Amino acid sequence: MSNVGFILDRLAAQESPPALYWRDEGYSGSSICLQVQRDLEYLRTHGVDAGATVLLEADYSARTAAMLLALAELRTILVPLLPATLAKSPSLADIANASFEIRVESGNNVSIVRRDAEGSHPLIESLRESGSPGLLLFTSGSTGQPKAVLHDFGRLLAKFHKPRPALRTLNFLLFDHWGGLNTLLHCLANGSPVILPEDRSANHICDLMERHQVELLPASPTFLNMLLLSRAYEGRDLSALRLITYGSEPMPPTTLAGLRAAFPNVELRQTYGLIELGVLRAKSESSDSLWVKVGGEGYDLRVVDGILQIKADSAMLGYLNAPTPFTGDGYFVTGDRVEQNGDYLRFLGRESELINVGGLKVFPAEVENVLLANPLVEDAVVYGERHPITGKIVCADIRLRDPATEAEARAALRRLCAERLEPFKRPVKLRFIQDALHGERLKRVRIGRQDMPLADPPPNV
Repeated sequence: MSNVGFILDRLAAQESPPALYWRDEGYSGSSICLQVQRDLEYLRTHGVDAGATVLLEADYSARTAAMLLALAELRTILVPLLPATLAKSPSLADIANASFEIRVESGNNVSIVRRDAEGSHPLIESLRESGSPGLLLFTSGSTGQPKAVLHDFGRLLAKFHKPRPALRTLNFLLFDHWGGLNTLLHCLANGSPVILPEDRSANHICDLMERHQVELLPASPTFLNMLLLSRAYEGRDLSALRLITYGSEPMPPTTLAGLRAAFPNVELRQTYGLIELGVLRAKSESSDSLWVKVGGEGYDLRVVDGILQIKADSAMLGYLNAPTPFTGDGYFVTGDRVEQNGDYLRFLGRESELINVGGLKVFPAEVENVLLANPLVEDAVVYGERHPITGKIVCADIRLRDPATEAEARAALRRLCAERLEPFKRPVKLRFIQDALHGERLKRVRIGRQDMPLADPPPNV
């Protein structure tokens, strides 16, 4: 059987309910299969063949889903990129060194351009020789140039052979990272209707959840906090919602508590994945807990000096533009510092995010959680700033629910930090700003986790 042949076979047998919803129109599995066949002909007509590196500039749509399956079926090396990502970082196209660029515009309009590719990376050549399709993804580049992560797409697709329970899912996650692709492929492989959003505002997401009676919402803590603040869920029929998954960045306990209050009948599950390894299956200790068990078939975990290391069958082949991050015995050093409690882990933060205050370690998330416990605070981002004596001091940017309360908030936050934090962890500088802080937080959140919040829906690990 071909790489995605099993998905196409399952789609071909699915007439009702629709396999995919986009712009309020439902697409049957058989119609998607028909479009895949047409796209295969289109690609071959334009000279695209097995082993070609193809940049797919697109966002979610029914046509994009079909083109994705066609490129995998043709055994190309696929490089999915959102138009906004490419506009912001045009150098990614040079790193990808693609022979073809395909653009899917306005949902269905497709164009293809042949590009001048210079040479080829040894990892690309090895993948071509194996005859497997490839998938090239990019990290955020928050700490330097984005890293080009090359996967054997066939290995990633193997996890979808085994049928899994399916929930009607809103694919909130991005198209050009494995979290979003993982969700899309899981749904298509398991007969789960998948709803594709056009934007990620709280009102639009709630509109789609109500209209399509969504059962599963994967999202980041940042969005879930925005959802709570907007109250866009109020007055809507979201009774079908069974599961909210979250990951990517630390979940503030205040946000978790707010979600429990707003959605008391919904399971809240923390998840974990990395762009270099794929998405691990996950089980939260409870909907109220930040302790989570991660792993599943094909993953082996260990903790060395407090840092999580993972060996995975679905691990990337390597970076095209950076040294290998694997240990001599094949474990990927995640950089995530964790605590252990039996089989459960609690993520403390990225090792690279640590603020070293005179030799003492401060995790930004711990301080942020204290600041966010004050009801006057809407958002907070904690970071380190150089200091001639201690090396670093702790600083915080804070957005208040009401800017007029700044003087009151400053005094209250000083008291709160004095009560709950050791002296070296207390922010020396509190800066109140009116602009949204989410972008600043994401600058220090590793994209490998940022866009990997989705583990497969139930059953749990």
